[in-house]
Amino acid sequence: MPTKLILIRHGETDFNRKKRYSGFANIPLNSKGKRQAGELHKRLKKEKIHKIYVSDRKRAIESAGIAFKDREIELISELREMHFGIFEGLTYKEIMKKHPKIYSRWLKDPFCVNIPRGEALVDFRKRVVKALKNIIAKNKNKTVAVVCHGGPISIFVNHILKSRDFWKYIPKSASLSIIEHKRGKSKIRSLNDTRHLK
Repeated sequence: MPTKLILIRHGETDFNRKKRYSGFANIPLNSKGKRQAGELHKRLKKEKIHKIYVSDRKRAIESAGIAFKDREIELISELREMHFGIFEGLTYKEIMKKHPKIYSRWLKDPFCVNIPRGEALVDFRKRVVKALKNIIAKNKNKTVAVVCHGGPISIFVNHILKSRDFWKYIPKSASLSIIEHKRGKSKIRSLNDTRHLK
């Protein structure tokens, strides 16, 4: 039996709606995000999930609380979103006004360009991949849910596919992506699944 990872992006926040970079910011879900988490609950209630791991940011904790009512969760700070440094809390337009050169370069090649006062994408990748590999190692032949953010899910998908296309694999709010791990290899079974959302 493979180890099954259900990677869940948290529900919508006001920062998501306004397309602001959230990063380490501790933003709660908005009313739509809470509804989305409720849809996740309906989708997952028949799934036998042995353990639930959650990023320590409010939006992930709230999503897990609604999606997995009354279940015990384990908080893992390494599952946080990337720290966006001087871009944190700003929209695309605002960053283009304040920091056009570095932003344009970073969007083109986020793996090679670092955001001032932010986290280098290579460090972010190390942190997330290590955390998820630890989860897989601790839960052999089990099904686990991981509630986190778009960036960590994209990074892990890139790691499995040996890709460097960070933007391509960022999933939608309250989506599911399923990874199966067997005999040292990870396979992507589904990506960015939002069928449960109305």
